[in-house]
Amino acid sequence: MKKVIYIAQLCVLAFGLSSCSDWFLDKEPQDERTDVVYFKTASQFKEYTAGFYGQLQGWGSPYGGYAAFMDVSTDLSAYFGIHSDVGHGTILVSTTDVRWDNCYKQIRTINLLFDRAENYPGDQDEIKQYMAEAHFFRAYNYFFLLQFFGGVPIVETPLDVDSPELYGARNSRYEVIDFILKDLDAAIAGLPKETLISTADKGRISYHGAEAFKARVLLYEATWRKYVGTTTDFKGSAGPASDQVNDFLDEAIRLCSEVIDDNLYSIWNYNHLTGMKDMSYRYLFCLEDAATNPAGMTKESNKEFIIKSVYDKDIKPGGTNLNETVRKMDASRKLMDLFLCTDGLPVEISKEFEGYTTPEAEFKNRDNRMKSDIDIDVQTSAAKELKSGTSGYGNMKFQCPVRVTAKTESPDYPVLRLAEVYLIYAEAVCERNNGVVTDEQLNYSINKLRGRAGIANLTNALVEKIKRETGTSKSLGEVMLDEIRRERAVELYMEGFRFDDLKRWGIAEDELNESRLGTVVGNASYPTTFVDASGNTTSKYARNTYVWGEEQIETQWGKLNCVVVDSKENFTFDRSHYLWPLPQQQINLNSNLIQNPGY
Repeated sequence: MKKVIYIAQLCVLAFGLSSCSDWFLDKEPQDERTDVVYFKTASQFKEYTAGFYGQLQGWGSPYGGYAAFMDVSTDLSAYFGIHSDVGHGTILVSTTDVRWDNCYKQIRTINLLFDRAENYPGDQDEIKQYMAEAHFFRAYNYFFLLQFFGGVPIVETPLDVDSPELYGARNSRYEVIDFILKDLDAAIAGLPKETLISTADKGRISYHGAEAFKARVLLYEATWRKYVGTTTDFKGSAGPASDQVNDFLDEAIRLCSEVIDDNLYSIWNYNHLTGMKDMSYRYLFCLEDAATNPAGMTKESNKEFIIKSVYDKDIKPGGTNLNETVRKMDASRKLMDLFLCTDGLPVEISKEFEGYTTPEAEFKNRDNRMKSDIDIDVQTSAAKELKSGTSGYGNMKFQCPVRVTAKTESPDYPVLRLAEVYLIYAEAVCERNNGVVTDEQLNYSINKLRGRAGIANLTNALVEKIKRETGTSKSLGEVMLDEIRRERAVELYMEGFRFDDLKRWGIAEDELNESRLGTVVGNASYPTTFVDASGNTTSKYARNTYVWGEEQIETQWGKLNCVVVDSKENFTFDRSHYLWPLPQQQINLNSNLIQNPGY
């Protein structure tokens, strides 16, 4: 019985494939699709691997819902409808976990292909691309498991009820990383470049897609080892065989450079067109047809998404109430103040910052991403008077402007885009060189993002000015790293990176135990107001509804009050929460699995 339960969690319908492509047209009867007639031709391998693409993060997420990967409950969010347990530090051991279950189901599906490929009757070169895709997706699933659970059992074959691996011990995170990198090397060796992928096959993983994903893995693990080390390893886990931090950073830099230098991808920036009004970043994430943006662009114009989940409102709609879901995901005070002014300086010191006296004031002379992401109408509309549970900063990212019918919103989902490659490059260079990044390297990478955002380039002179005028005791290298991390936070907001970034930088305990603040409401000497629809000047919020009251922040105008959406009294995040607990059912089934520390 024990084996049956465990195997049931691993099993999938191996041929449950999508039918929205000519790849899947089949001349053989479905009920005859067995190993006797299947896995005999290259087209059958192509068809089978097409089914892997449902494993990518997307609007139909196999990992517990897309909204769970939009940075909710982090320090950048005032929305706790999802993941409030990790945000607050109240994670409990669950009986099952869909992330564990589904990843291993998907890994079994992939391993089945490797097993059948050994008996492929044709030339192995005919299925080279599809085997490379299988290597990529196995690495993708194991990296997902690593981020949530740390070291996990490595399974390379499709298991059955008698397989001894069912009762195997956990592999260390270091063994899992080595396995992921090996799979990604195999993927890179067998995948085509984007230019060699036909129009009908666009959306399949490219050579550069695997390279960029490997760079993501390398930066993640290098910084984890640098700042977290072995503090989260389960009891009995062997440490790394050697210090690979700098090697990983060097390779991440090399891979990013190769992706960038081939010029097959570009930042989606149409700010120069009159109708766009510097809102390219806004429309990138809801891009469907020409009606979804003022420049009349279609998905074919988007060369920024390197890996994506592909959707179409007619053939493969998103199938989720996207607009309604993301609209309520309020941003926090911290995110609002992370957005720089157009001179490239933070709000604490910029002379361009106009303050908080009205909702409109703090949006002036700011990063274009601020007005792209945040709905100012939430603050200025009298019909949306601020009340307890809201921050005053309603979200617009991923909201589709013309899809009024729920579940018809169907933009492609950005699994990995060129912007992230620029950020990986800059951070890896900074980490590798102890905070030293040349202006040329900054222009080569994240200044391309700041260009779209309408803010001044990051330069060493600007870093010196920030250090001098803020009076920080940090070194120039530390300030540079802070600015690169700031850029990552605002550029990748709501794309599911924030929890992992805070953890791999070893600062999650500090950042996640702060109160989640909302709009500034000032004080007697610094009043904040708005004008309602009748022209009356009124208070910005219903003061008595905020059960946690107000807290102060430091500003150019001294300490100012902000509403508290959730108090620091409610947060107890610690190092044990860097990883999730293994689901208890798995430990019950396999006594050789050791639980993560702290659970």
